[in-house]
Amino acid sequence: MKKILLLSLLVFGSIQFSFSQESNPIDEIKALSLAKWQWMADKDIAKLTPLFHPQAKFVHMSGTWNTSRELDIIQSGSIWYKKADIKDTAIELMGNTAIVWNRITLHAVVGGNEVSTEFTVTEVYQEEKSVWKLLALTFSSVRDTHQLQHD
Repeated sequence: MKKILLLSLLVFGSIQFSFSQESNPIDEIKALSLAKWQWMADKDIAKLTPLFHPQAKFVHMSGTWNTSRELDIIQSGSIWYKKADIKDTAIELMGNTAIVWNRITLHAVVGGNEVSTEFTVTEVYQEEKSVWKLLALTFSSVRDTHQLQHD
């Protein structure tokens, strides 16, 4: 009886351990979004290139452009995303698509001028062959009192 009980505990414990080791997609996306801000600040094109889908769109206050232009802008420093102070994050998963809303204060250098701007940034990711790709990133200028709705 003791052997059966011990064996049952070992089996149950290893099953529970294996489930706890599985990645939570929401946590994975949140960590990826956070890392993206750091890679943008560091102008780390080597890490951003595989993250940005080749057909992604980037919507800024001054225009909308594609992946290659966004990477050029980051690499050249014409927009230097120095730091994103993330105040709140909401994430929704729909199949293999994730939408992230980040409330941020973006500290940047744009055209040689240092600026700090309140944004809600919408990021759309899609999982392709177990890898998340950024499809869209949109900056929406908002008041600092703007709040995200969490469902």
